[in-house]
Amino acid sequence: MTRVDFYILPQTDTADRLDFTCRLVQKAQALGSSVYVAVNDQTEAQQLDQLLWSFRPESFIPHDCEGSEERQAPVLIGYGEDCGQHHDLLINLKQQIPAYFSRFQRLAEVVCQQPDVLESTRRNYAFYRDRGYPIHSHNLRRD
Repeated sequence: MTRVDFYILPQTDTADRLDFTCRLVQKAQALGSSVYVAVNDQTEAQQLDQLLWSFRPESFIPHDCEGSEERQAPVLIGYGEDCGQHHDLLINLKQQIPAYFSRFQRLAEVVCQQPDVLESTRRNYAFYRDRGYPIHSHNLRRD
């Protein structure tokens, strides 16, 4: 059964959410995991694509985007329904739950303090909870 992790960020900015996603991708890749990052659209995919190349000067995260011919990198960014051969970690930045989420060993929901993100996250949390998925919350806010 897929393990679900919620990473609750203190920030309201989408850029902070994408930066945290890059750090999560880097950590998973260093552990040898394949990663699929589900985003809302092509624009968000392009933003994350650029950020993965530049978020840290010393980092190199090989990745592909949906629509590229290769799609062989251990990290794939996509906004459609084809998550390729990836099955270790799904990072969900979409507002809805991807239909294919249960084929992954782990799913990460990255939550920033924006009303629309919080609303969809609450919906997603209830969905996973009601179906018995193991949920782990990581509150990164400083209360």
